[in-house]
Amino acid sequence: MEQHRIVTPGPLLDDHGVLVQAGYATEPLLTYQRDRIKAPPWRIKEWDFYQVSNDECCAQFTIGHAAYAGQLAVTFFRFADGLRFDRAATLMLPFGSLHMPETSAEGVTACRGGVSLGFRVETGASGETRRRLRCATTATKTTPVIRADITLTPGAGQSIVMATPFHEYPEAFYYNHKISGMPASGEIRIGEDAFVFEPGSAFGLLDWGRGVWPFSTEWFWGSGSTMVDGVPFGWNIGSGFGDTSAASENMLFYEGVAHKLSQVSFDEGSAHPLDPKHFGSDDGRFEMDFVPVYDRVTRTKLAFIDNECHQLFGRFTGTAVLDDGRVIRVRDVMAFAEHAVNHW
Repeated sequence: MEQHRIVTPGPLLDDHGVLVQAGYATEPLLTYQRDRIKAPPWRIKEWDFYQVSNDECCAQFTIGHAAYAGQLAVTFFRFADGLRFDRAATLMLPFGSLHMPETSAEGVTACRGGVSLGFRVETGASGETRRRLRCATTATKTTPVIRADITLTPGAGQSIVMATPFHEYPEAFYYNHKISGMPASGEIRIGEDAFVFEPGSAFGLLDWGRGVWPFSTEWFWGSGSTMVDGVPFGWNIGSGFGDTSAASENMLFYEGVAHKLSQVSFDEGSAHPLDPKHFGSDDGRFEMDFVPVYDRVTRTKLAFIDNECHQLFGRFTGTAVLDDGRVIRVRDVMAFAEHAVNHW
């Protein structure tokens, strides 16, 4: 599969609200401007999603909207015993009131319904970029107070950026920046219990998305990060986020350098989500067995919105081949693969 790499900075959309170019990049070169969108406002979706995890647990933080509905949410879950806490504030008809930034280089804060979230992009004393995630919630009958203060250090590594059209209509697009493998430090407190994240064993992930979507979509997405012989290694795999004929979002990351993959097949296996699975690429450069241990199920039914996602966490074992032919072997790396079906 020949893939188009975007190498020249410029606007994301032309004067008609159509993507100027489709493809992938390893940094956000195209400029997203909300006022260039020509589609109806209720088709616009914007979100900042962060995930922080280690071998034992995972915390997720979301600020985002689908124009006619939005959410501020924090979720925490532990793989071994299924302990889980969710706290969210649902926003009706937020449209542009969340003031989502037009670049992933900026943070965003919001406070609604007893949920306060802050995503800040900071510069350290030595000039390094850090992302600081802070959360504070009030208690409910089922969920105690949640507090979090976590710092992610992206460094200078490359990432995956996708500019993708949809075949349903020309004004539809998805502009997505995913940064994975960010060493994480800090903690999340659930009531009186503290869960600590430490660099070397905990990694953060940013999923920054802006776009105009059709009503019905289905996607697969997976990501993992680890250390291999003292060197950071990870991957991003996915399909279904629009018309990916120009490029896939499948990519390896080794010591901060991106290595592009072609197509990766997502094996759903049997009807039971927690059955073992296998993921493989058409070029043989990504071959992983996956043993799920936890299914984070989310379902949203609100008016005509009907979304369902199974985000499976488990152990990946297999091989990945870098651009220069080097073979990276991993064993029992805790990572995730998800399948989402959305009507929104």
